[in-house]
Amino acid sequence: MPTSDDGYEALRQRVEQWSARLSVPVPRVRVRDMSRKWGSCSTIGTITLATDLVNQDVGFQDFVIAHELLHLRVPNHGKLFKVFMTAHVPDWRALDIMK
Repeated sequence: MPTSDDGYEALRQRVEQWSARLSVPVPRVRVRDMSRKWGSCSTIGTITLATDLVNQDVGFQDFVIAHELLHLRVPNHGKLFKVFMTAHVPDWRALDIMK
């Protein structure tokens, strides 16, 4: 049976895969309890993912990871950010749910 650490490591590996796909440097990744969000990206480029993201569908994990990594290129949720999201995660709008 997989442990939480295995799930967290799997998330980190997905971040590495998406970093390559999006042509962004692999950031520092933290996994911690987050009650209001699935993820965040700090101004210094640290990606934080919610611990319970490991229990979500892989497609949703990809959405959250891509969303946070794209903030390394576009710091806001403006038009350019949405263009990038649509290019890389075409169904992102259906996945964009609040925690």
